[in-house]
Amino acid sequence: MAAIVRCRALFQLCRSQINISNGVYRSDSVLQTCLPKRLPCVHRAFSGGVRLYSSEVNSGDDLIVRYLDGDDSGIVVMGINRPEAKNAISKNLVSMMSEALESMKTDNTVRTVILCSMVPGIFCAGADLKERAKMQQSEVGPFVTKARTLISELGALPMPTIAAIDGAALGGGLEMALACDIRVAANSAKMGLVETKLAIIPGAGGTQRLPRTVGVSIAKELIFAARVLNGEEAKSLGLVNHAVEQNKGGDAAYLRALDLAREFIPQGPIAVRMAKLAINQGIEVDLKTGLAIEEACYSQVIPTKDRLEGLLAFKEKRPPRFKGE
Repeated sequence: MAAIVRCRALFQLCRSQINISNGVYRSDSVLQTCLPKRLPCVHRAFSGGVRLYSSEVNSGDDLIVRYLDGDDSGIVVMGINRPEAKNAISKNLVSMMSEALESMKTDNTVRTVILCSMVPGIFCAGADLKERAKMQQSEVGPFVTKARTLISELGALPMPTIAAIDGAALGGGLEMALACDIRVAANSAKMGLVETKLAIIPGAGGTQRLPRTVGVSIAKELIFAARVLNGEEAKSLGLVNHAVEQNKGGDAAYLRALDLAREFIPQGPIAVRMAKLAINQGIEVDLKTGLAIEEACYSQVIPTKDRLEGLLAFKEKRPPRFKGE
């Protein structure tokens, strides 16, 4: 009976994943059309020059959100930009990221999200301990709850998410990356849940997502020892999907993430979202219930125009033109 109730609830969730609006995230700030001179998250055009975005949302100094154009339309890049604090997670960053995620989750033009850093050598150094030190004890708990909620919202985005780790991802920074579907790291990047060094534990999902990613025993070892891994070590444990040699621009992981996103965006967007939902929900239950979840998700792609377009394109021997309908 519990499985039936769960599957009915999932069926409603599947429907809500499809019934989404067309709103594109824009801030009230003036849209910028140029990139700063030195950013790790820079697109290289096929000719080798700098690739500009169709729009850049000016989300303030701490977060820059960009919607790519042309063949890369459908890819959104969220760049953390707190160079003075090593991209540490502050109240303002949590607020900005929450606003951006809220807008993206209801935007069916967004097909893949890349989370990266705009600061060379750093992905995210975890919580902003300087800001934390100024908080009253009564403020710490609510802030950690907000950060945990933010990272859960990142993990709950309906479209694929990729973390591009070109520098240090420690504590909450790694927890943020763990919430993404896929992680790509430079070999030189440093990653670890190091909270036990501060006599605390990971508080934004690390104790739950790391074991689900690398296994319980390995996760315990890494957390107990506050161990820091490089990209190759992380790849060997399954913490990241890909480890790449860093380049002179310091954005090798980002460029690999962009290549992955380009593989995702031609596929049927509703199908990709339903596949993500089926995997995420199914992995938490027994196989029988998981298969029922898969069936519920599959039923949502049957009536779509994209499914018919896929069949027609196959018959006509041409690339499909999916519209997310």
